Amino acid sequence: MNCNFDVSNHNFLIDGIKLTLYLILLSFLFYSRFVLPSTSYQYLSMKNIIFLVCVLMSCIGQSQDLSELYKKVNPAVVVIFTQEAKLQSDGVITKTVTSEGLGSGFMVSDTEIITASHVVDVAEQVRVRFLDGEVIPANIISTFKTADVALIKLTYPKKNAVTVSFGDSDQVKIGEQIFIVGAPFGYSHSLSSGYVSGIIKNQQGKNPFTQAEFIQTDAAINTGNSGGPMFNLKGEVIGVVSQILTKSGGFEGIGFAATANITKNLMLNNRTPWLGFEARTLTGKLKRIFNVPQNSGLMVQRVVYGSVLYNMGLQGGDTEVIIDGQKLIIGGDVILAFNNIEFDFNDDTLLKLGEFGKNLKPTDPLEIKVLRDGKIITLKR
Repeated sequence: MNCNFDVSNHNFLIDGIKLTLYLILLSFLFYSRFVLPSTSYQYLSMKNIIFLVCVLMSCIGQSQDLSELYKKVNPAVVVIFTQEAKLQSDGVITKTVTSEGLGSGFMVSDTEIITASHVVDVAEQVRVRFLDGEVIPANIISTFKTADVALIKLTYPKKNAVTVSFGDSDQVKIGEQIFIVGAPFGYSHSLSSGYVSGIIKNQQGKNPFTQAEFIQTDAAINTGNSGGPMFNLKGEVIGVVSQILTKSGGFEGIGFAATANITKNLMLNNRTPWLGFEARTLTGKLKRIFNVPQNSGLMVQRVVYGSVLYNMGLQGGDTEVIIDGQKLIIGGDVILAFNNIEFDFNDDTLLKLGEFGKNLKPTDPLEIKVLRDGKIITLKR
C-alpha cells in the first residue's frame, strides 16, 4: 500500500489556523476598543496585542517548520519488505511456511540503511522501496537484538540518494517535541508527532550484546513503523523506532525508539557481522534439561537459508515446545564455542565475542563447536 503523506495538502490546515487566530485577534480589538473603558483599553491593548501576535506567529511558524522538515527528510525514509521461514504447527503437524514482514528504515549513505533488528534479523529476503517507487534488494550486514538496531546494505547504490544524519541523543530532554516518519500498516511515509516522555537506559556490562537505551514517546507507533527514524526539530535522527507497550495490541500512547547514540556505537564502532541465525540462551534449569556440558549454551532456533552459518551446516530446531512459560524450538544444534571462545553468559566472555565479531572478516577462518544428538562436533568455514 502506498499512501504518501503529502504535506502540501496541509497548507489548508495552516491557512485555517491563521484565519482563526486573526479572527480571535480582531474580536479582542473590537471588544477592548468599544466595550472596555478607554483607560482599560489603553492598558490592555498593547500588552495583549503583542501577546496574541506572538502566539499567532509561533503556531504558524511551528506548523510551517514541521512541514518543511518533513519535506527535507522524507526522501531518506524507506519501506522495508521481508520474507522469512517460520514453523507452523496445528498441534499434530509442524511445517515450515513463508511469512512476509513490513518495516521502515532510513538512509545514512547511498547504500546503507538503518532499521530495527526485529524487522530483518531472520529474513531470507529483504527489499527496500523508496519514495520514488524504486525497489532495490538489500543484504543484512549487522544486527543487535537487545538494542533492536540493524544495518542493511543495498545491492547497488541508490541514485541521487537523500541521507539523514544522527543527532546527539544524550542531549534529548523529556518534554522535547519529536516526529516520526514510517509506514504504519503499509501507509508509507506517514508522519506522527509527539513528545519525549522518558529515557530508559539498560546497559548491563560493557559488552555490545546486552546494551540497550530507549527514548519513550507518545507519538503514534504502529505495525510498519518499526525501524523508522525519530527526528528532533532540527531534522536530526535521535532514535530508531523499536516497539510499543500495549494491552490491546494497538498503540496506547507508549512507544520506544533505540537512541541514536547506542545505534551509532553498535553499527559504527562495534559492528559485528550478521551470521544468520536465531538462538536462545540456555542457563540454569534449561541447561540441565538439555544436558549442556558447560555453564551456558545457545540453542539454535532458526538458521537463515544462504547465510554464513547455513553454509557451514548449522541446524535449527523443528519442534515448538513451551518450558516454564518460554517458547522454544527444539531439535537443533546447541552452540558451545566460537573459534575456541567458550560461550558463557557473562560480561567477560561477551566482551571477547564482541571483539572477535568486530574483527572477523568474510574470508577469516571460523569454527563453531556445537552439541548435536548428544555429540560435540565442529563446523568450519
